[in-house]
Amino acid sequence: MAEPDNHMLFFGFGFCAEALAPQLAARGWQLSATCRDDEKAARLTAMGITPIRLDGTPLTPEQLEGITHILLSAAPTREGDPALPLLAPALQTHGLSWIGYLSTTGVYGDHAGAWIDEDTPRGKMGARGQARVDAEAAWGALAEAQDLPMHYFRLAGIYGPGRNQLVSMQNGKARRIDKPGQVFSRIHVADIAQILLASIAKPKAGRAYSVCDDVPAPPQDVVAFAADLLGMPAPPLIAFEDAELSPMAQSFYADNKRIKNTRLKEELGVELLYPDYRAGLSALHQAMQAKK
Repeated sequence: MAEPDNHMLFFGFGFCAEALAPQLAARGWQLSATCRDDEKAARLTAMGITPIRLDGTPLTPEQLEGITHILLSAAPTREGDPALPLLAPALQTHGLSWIGYLSTTGVYGDHAGAWIDEDTPRGKMGARGQARVDAEAAWGALAEAQDLPMHYFRLAGIYGPGRNQLVSMQNGKARRIDKPGQVFSRIHVADIAQILLASIAKPKAGRAYSVCDDVPAPPQDVVAFAADLLGMPAPPLIAFEDAELSPMAQSFYADNKRIKNTRLKEELGVELLYPDYRAGLSALHQAMQAKK
């Protein structure tokens, strides 16, 4: 059914936005997205999305005219959340139906591999996780002050077309790093899109959702499964202590937890398209084979 009166603004147009945009367009939504250069503006226009150029000054109420929904996907910087100072002034007088903030499961910190959910007290975390906690809090304070319909989506490791361990294997960049007991949660980008659609259909302002599949798994197992699908030998195991990881990669391995996704299933009625990495990678492999 067409929804012609709805207008989504993507603040930051990345992997998740690209998965959601076509589904909204098919429903008759108007779409706009922020950008900072001519090349991105031209690409957005070619996709039927109205570009809104950012020049460092706050957006005006006129630029938000007709916008009913906003998806925030820009990561925080050392200065804080980049969208907040550019949107906050215009939001003071702008009525919205839904605002979604794409956060990360890094806000939960480390739990030594234990199962957790959205209500579990935070564990020890590094600077990147704290930056996300601070960004959520900043948006929460604005939402409370201005009665904004905020929703928080704490994304696990994202994979999907063109961005997965099959591609890493083919590019020779996949590594099997062994840190005993370490697991990560993941989520296919197509499931992120359907979860966002479900929230838009059943908004619950102020709610946070853990966006992950059903099966946290050791990262080396995922690489091995991708190698098997491709008929390639799996890369050798490398001990975590010998892996020479970047500071960002080390920060990921500092958090170890198993994340429950019960809330998004019960409240949003979502049935995951890809409930584990095996289902997701198998479908991606089939799609790759079909293109040959």
